[in-house]
This record gives sequence, C-alpha cells and structure tokens, in this order.
Amino acid sequence: MSGSNRRGSLALRTALVSSAVFAFMVGITDPADAAIRSRVRADTAKKPNPEKDAFAEASKGVLQIVVSIGSQRVTLYSNGTRVAQGPVSTGTPGHPTPMGVFSIIQKDRYHHSNLYGNAPMYYMQRITWSGVAMHEGALPGHAASHGCIRLSHGFAAALWPTTKLGVRVIVARTDPTPTEFEHPKLFVPRAKPADPADAVSEARPTLIRVAESTTTDARALDMTRAAAADPEKPAPTNADPPKPLAPTGRQSDQTLKRAGHVSVFVSRKEGKIFVRQGFAPLFDMPVVIAEPDRPLGTHVFTALGARPDGGGMRWNLLSIPTEARRVAETSRTHKGRKGEAAKPVVVQGSPASTAAEALDRIQLPTEAMERIGELLAPGTSLVVSDQGISGETGRGTDFIVLTR
Repeated sequence: MSGSNRRGSLALRTALVSSAVFAFMVGITDPADAAIRSRVRADTAKKPNPEKDAFAEASKGVLQIVVSIGSQRVTLYSNGTRVAQGPVSTGTPGHPTPMGVFSIIQKDRYHHSNLYGNAPMYYMQRITWSGVAMHEGALPGHAASHGCIRLSHGFAAALWPTTKLGVRVIVARTDPTPTEFEHPKLFVPRAKPADPADAVSEARPTLIRVAESTTTDARALDMTRAAAADPEKPAPTNADPPKPLAPTGRQSDQTLKRAGHVSVFVSRKEGKIFVRQGFAPLFDMPVVIAEPDRPLGTHVFTALGARPDGGGMRWNLLSIPTEARRVAETSRTHKGRKGEAAKPVVVQGSPASTAAEALDRIQLPTEAMERIGELLAPGTSLVVSDQGISGETGRGTDFIVLTR
C-alpha cells in the first residue's frame, strides 16, 4: 500500500472513531441535559398560591370584612366562611379609627392622599367620605395611622380585585365572627307583581298608530271630496302632518327602577325602618319596638342565598358588642356650686338584647316586609341598632352606623 493510501485510511479511521466518541458523549449528556431542562421548566412554572386562589374563589360568594381594633387584624369572609386574614394598623388614640357598620363606597388603585402631602395610598377602598379607607401602608405592629386602616401590600393587592362597591365592612374593638342564623321575622323572597306600566307602554304604540292612520285617512277623504266638488281648485299639497295622541301617563306616576343591593336599617333612636338600594334612599316607615327604653344592640343580618330546600333565604349574623358610654359629669356641692373639674364616668346601661330578642321586639309594617321581599337577593342586609342614622350616611353611601 502506498504512503498516500495509508494516510487516507488513517484519516478515515480517525474520523470514524471521533464520530463514535461524539455520539457516545451525546448519548451520555443528553439525558442529563433533558433532566436539567425539565427541572428548570418545573421551577419556572406557575406554582399554586393558596392565598391568592382563596381570594379568587371568595369573590363568588357574599363578602364581609371584619377589622378588629383590639387584635390589629383584618379578616375576609365569603358566605360566612373565613377566607383570609392579615395584620393591619389602625388609628392612634389621637386619631382613632371609627367603629361601627360601613361598606366600600369608592375604590382607587393608585390613590394619593389630598390631606397628607400627596402620600401614596395604593389599593384604596374608602368606607367614609370624611377620609377613612383601607389601603396599603406601613405596618409597625401597632396602631399608627391617622384613622385609616393600613393593610400589607400582599393583602391589599389580593383584596383589591376581589371586592366590589357595597361590600360590608365591620370595624369593632373585638373580633366578631359571622354565624348562621334563622328567625321567622327575617325577610323571605316574594314574587314581584307585574308592572302595569309595562302593559300600558306595550299597548300605547298600537293606539297611536291607529289614531295616526284614522286621521290621515279622514283628511285624504276630505281632500278627495273637495277636489271632486271643485275640479278647478287644486287640492292642498302641504297638509299638516298628523299629530300622535298624547300619552295618558305622567312621568311622576311611573315607578322608579333602581339596581344594586338592598340595605335595611332599623333604628331604635329614630323609631323607623329605612331602606336603601344602590346607595340611594328607597323608602322609610315608622316601626313599633317593644320595651323602647331597653337597648337592642347592634346586629347585622346578611342574606347569603337560597336555602337548599327552597324554603327561603340563608342568613348569617354579626353582632357588635356594645361598649359602655363614657360621659362627663360635673360633681356639685350640696349648695349647687361647681366643684371639681368634669371627669369621664363610665355609664353602664341595661344589657342589650340578643339578635333573636331584638327581632322579637321589632314589629315591621307588612308593606315594608312585602316590598323588601320583592327586592330580596344574596347580599341584602338588615342592620338593627340603637343608634340613629350617622352623619356619614349620605349621597353615594350605604347605611353607616357608628357604634363608637
């Protein structure tokens, strides 16, 4: 074999060996690379987040938010079941957070304060027009705000897309929890009667068309007769168009239709039942309350949905403990002169009624029960309280009841 042939054969063998080695190395490393790539894909894939998933599921039910001043925490409930809980920072003693029954009346994702130097208050959810809201903020572990309810970033961001306007917010010293509740005086669904205005509106266009046709035909007949009697006189070409009949109903007589959840407030102080729908007053009526001097307490009843057996609505209850009133009394001498400076005195009144006792003592008008029953839906609420309508209740709000 010549030298050139030997060199060619050697080069060929070298190439074959190199190819075999390369294939062997690829066979060894490829499974490892595949495993690494698989692990990377698994790590970068979206992992389940129980807290966020819980918020998403919560929006399908009737929501309630409870803020506890004493424990400095907020709890979100959906259909009476606790969904999430987180820390808060409420108002300092000099700027206390008001306590009572509220609802979300405004939302602003990128809100900035117009009172405190344009400070950012992201994920803002307002509960009063006087400046109290829930929003993202610093949480030092104690009450430190000017009255607002500060939330952690994670809780505020998750709560923001979950809530809607009208969601009930309870602020209390303690940490009340909703419980299932039944009572024969709670509202029950009632079929809404047919609106007679709808029937009139459907029939009216037909009447108008008939009237127009009759008027036109009569005028055409008169013009034909006139032309036949006086052939030299041309028939009028610019006859006035027929006018439709005026509607018989007046706008003030028509029922005003509103949308939105219904809220009912029974006030022992006012001796009335007040009803709102969609943040606007609907009607109010006097009520009879047995033992009018005895406190009712503050109780919030919320309709959750239809009962499985079809026997009405499921309700839950949130009762807010009544706090002792502190009043300033001036001690006087037996001669009637002023003595020492006024001191706050804790006044312990009569014990408040339980929720069941409160409903037993209230006699609601039949008309009110029927009208509310026609509007009853999941989210409808009944607030019973010794308090009157707060000055915070107004245009664009639900009932705001201040307990402290």
